[in-house]
Amino acid sequence: MGHEMWGAETARRYDTPGVGMFAPEVLEPTVERLAALAGDGRAVEFAIGTGRVAVPLSERVPVSGIELSTAMIEQLRTKVGEDTIPVVVGDMATTRVPGEFSLVYLVFNTISNLLTQAEQVECFRNAARHLSPGGHFVIELWVPELRRLPPGLPATVGVADPGYILLDTYDVLNQHVVSHHFHFSEGTQAELFRTPHRYIWPAELDLMAQLAGFTLESRHADWRSTPFTADSPSHVSTYRLTQTS
Repeated sequence: MGHEMWGAETARRYDTPGVGMFAPEVLEPTVERLAALAGDGRAVEFAIGTGRVAVPLSERVPVSGIELSTAMIEQLRTKVGEDTIPVVVGDMATTRVPGEFSLVYLVFNTISNLLTQAEQVECFRNAARHLSPGGHFVIELWVPELRRLPPGLPATVGVADPGYILLDTYDVLNQHVVSHHFHFSEGTQAELFRTPHRYIWPAELDLMAQLAGFTLESRHADWRSTPFTADSPSHVSTYRLTQTS
């Protein structure tokens, strides 16, 4: 991911306190589940961003982070200092945070920001390097929506609200998708923001986990432990480290 994509302007507008992914009904079960998995240990968030999850979680367990965008870290620093949540600048596939942890987590589809399978596998291996034996790696990820693709067309409409349209265009050969976020003002102008991803099927994610020494412990449709089904649009997968190199 280019640094310019997650620059100062994006970081400034990223937080939406009280609504969307910052809504209490979204954050509270997320923090509750992660705190229970961390137990008496420490947690590290890959791609910590502006601290949407890490800040409330840090009130329950010690949290560190990895983040590629210095602009996102600067936004995080308006909420908490380095002493509260230390952050190492770097990518989540290779960067190491000092110490040993009982929990590593990736939320809100962030592993798909790594655009090759090799990088995604390395992300699992990097999680394993941070964990003590029996530690957990938790990933929140959407399920690819290829069943919704119109015949002969490469795009799906994810959201169509009066002020916002989400259009996803797929490259099924390379498992790439680009999300096109159109934001509309009261006038006739629209603002476009694009984010590229490499989508991952749950079975492929499980194989990546096995390669890094993890075993799937649970998979739910959300943080409230709703059963995962064939119609679930996303999942929260919890892996346990069973082998260490």
